Amino acid sequence: MPDDLRSFAYYFGGQQLQFTSNSGTFSHGHIDPLSHLLMNTMPPMQGSILDLGCGWGAMGISLCKAYGLYTTLADVNPRALHCAELNCRANEVDCEIIESDCFDKIAGKFDTIVLNPPIHAGKDVVWRMFDGAHEHLNPGGKFYIVVLEKHGAKSTMRKLGEVFGACEMLYKKKGEYVLCCTKI
Repeated sequence: MPDDLRSFAYYFGGQQLQFTSNSGTFSHGHIDPLSHLLMNTMPPMQGSILDLGCGWGAMGISLCKAYGLYTTLADVNPRALHCAELNCRANEVDCEIIESDCFDKIAGKFDTIVLNPPIHAGKDVVWRMFDGAHEHLNPGGKFYIVVLEKHGAKSTMRKLGEVFGACEMLYKKKGEYVLCCTKI
C-alpha cells in the first residue's frame, strides 16, 4: 500500500498538537471521535500511562503533552508506529514506543491504561487486551476504554466485571460508552 501521509492539528488540554497519519492506519487523517470522547471524559492524571493499540499515537501523545505523563505507546502496526515516532517529535514529547501484539512485548506496570479497542480484530484479541490490562496495572491503577453499544458494550462490561471485579460507566449517550475499571 503506498504511503498517504496526512498532517492535521488537534486541540487538547488547551494546547494545539500536530499529528501525521498514514494510509493503512486507524482513523487516517483525523482524530477518531471515540478517542476524542474518551480523552475528554477521563479526569486529569499523573504517573505512567500505556496507550494500548495506540495507532499513530493520538491519545497517548495528547495525554502526555497535557499532563506530563511517562508514556508508552504500543501497537502491532509498524506503519502506525512510524507515524507515532513522527508525532512524538512534532509535539516535543518523549514516549517509549513498542511494537507489540497486545501485551506480548510489554513489561512493567502502569498507573493508567487507555484503549479504543480494535473491534475488527475480534473478541479474542480484545479480551486478551482486557486480561493483560489487569495484569499490567499498578494497584489502584485505572483502565479506561471506549466502546459502542453496537460493538458489544454490554458484553464488554460483563467481561471487564469478571476481570476487574467491577466496571464503572463514566459516560453513556447515543450508544457510546466510556468505562473505567480500577485494579484493587
